[in-house]
Amino acid sequence: MGHLRTKELSKIGYTNDRTRSLVVNIMAKHFKHHDKADIITLLTNIKTNPAAYADDAVVGPIAATFMEAPVECNFQSYALLESTGQLKVYGAKEIERTARQQMEMAMSLPVTLQGALMPDAHTGYGLPIGGVLATDNAIIPYAVGVDIGCRMALTIIDEGASFLKRYAYQIKVALKEYTHFGMEGGLPFEQEHAVLDDALFDAIPLLKKWQGKAARQLGSSGSGNHFVEFGLITLEPDNALQLPAKEYLALLSHSGSRGLGANIAQHYTGIAMDTCKLPRSVQQLAWLDLNTEAGQEYWLSMHLAGDYAKACHDRIHANLLKALGLQGLATVENHHNFAWEDQLADGRKAIIHRKGATPAHAGEMGIIPGSMTTAAYLVMGKGIGQALYSASHGAGRAMSRKRAKESMTVSHLKKMLAAADVTLIGGSVEENPLAYKDIEKVMPAQQELVAIQGRFMPSIVRMNKD
Repeated sequence: MGHLRTKELSKIGYTNDRTRSLVVNIMAKHFKHHDKADIITLLTNIKTNPAAYADDAVVGPIAATFMEAPVECNFQSYALLESTGQLKVYGAKEIERTARQQMEMAMSLPVTLQGALMPDAHTGYGLPIGGVLATDNAIIPYAVGVDIGCRMALTIIDEGASFLKRYAYQIKVALKEYTHFGMEGGLPFEQEHAVLDDALFDAIPLLKKWQGKAARQLGSSGSGNHFVEFGLITLEPDNALQLPAKEYLALLSHSGSRGLGANIAQHYTGIAMDTCKLPRSVQQLAWLDLNTEAGQEYWLSMHLAGDYAKACHDRIHANLLKALGLQGLATVENHHNFAWEDQLADGRKAIIHRKGATPAHAGEMGIIPGSMTTAAYLVMGKGIGQALYSASHGAGRAMSRKRAKESMTVSHLKKMLAAADVTLIGGSVEENPLAYKDIEKVMPAQQELVAIQGRFMPSIVRMNKD
């Protein structure tokens, strides 16, 4: 695929930058051993008759770009501000320079009002992971993230360590049978949830197109660092859940809105970049004005993706609890890839984007995970305005996935898991504990932002086998 040049793509009618980018990514992943002539024939056929390929799991996104209604070519160019708004950084010693630079570039956008960088921050695409950005009536798809509504969910169960030990085998079987991980597919039984009947699926053509896939993927999880795990949580005295301070069995999950959210992000980022022209260094941070049709469509679609992500967690927890005959005492959940309409400490209205950050308004509950062998923390926000009412969304990566894969062997990972008394189902060396920052350093860096309510330790972990 590397031999198929831009000039050749243009020759067969692939003139849109977004479509070309899709072609390059999809062909590199799925067609790297195919003959160039066959690829050109396929791409020509997709352009000539895109409807015939619309439902194809691999090339469907390419076909979709030829079926979309043309966007009116009204665009506006913007320059960056020389004097930027207020940026507060937490845990600066643990944050890499490139992530700090990305955040500083975001602060120079003319729509930016305020920003904050969380102690788990690391370099991302557009806005860094761990970046929180407040804007004036503008929504930035890539400041929300590709996995819209990626979130945590914790169910505390009225059982303890004895149940975990006695029924470890049954828990492992349930995790294998009632969860599914990866880019495609779903559970081998039908799932139902009211979110699939949301009227927005009929109101917005893009959503209608992906409704079927959303139904198939309901109750499943993505790849990478997404997980479903059982472990033990010890609650603090006088915790906000008003439960006795003792050790409980708990179920913790981390995943997002699957293919639905990814396609929403891709579609509206393309519109934003076509209509909001920025310097090359920040072009991924193109925004949509919320007074425009596209801005409103994205806002509604983002919320539906968030509701869908919650629905996936709802089904995961309901399925596993039912399979094991368990009852939940309390559930805590939070998005960490989303945007909210809010009010800044100075009273101004703003759109607060959290790309890998936990909402932490005063009294608001959230979950901050570490890694497959380290603690996750149940927290309550303190409502700090300088932090845009936010906290970290986890420990944060210390290594790229490539570096983590190169620096860790399967045998070493097994030894680490054994030392931590953790059973891993699936998983990969790319998500090994050393690929993440030390959660016990991240938490002290944000003690001003959240109060710890409980400490969860994983025991049986299910992840995607990459």
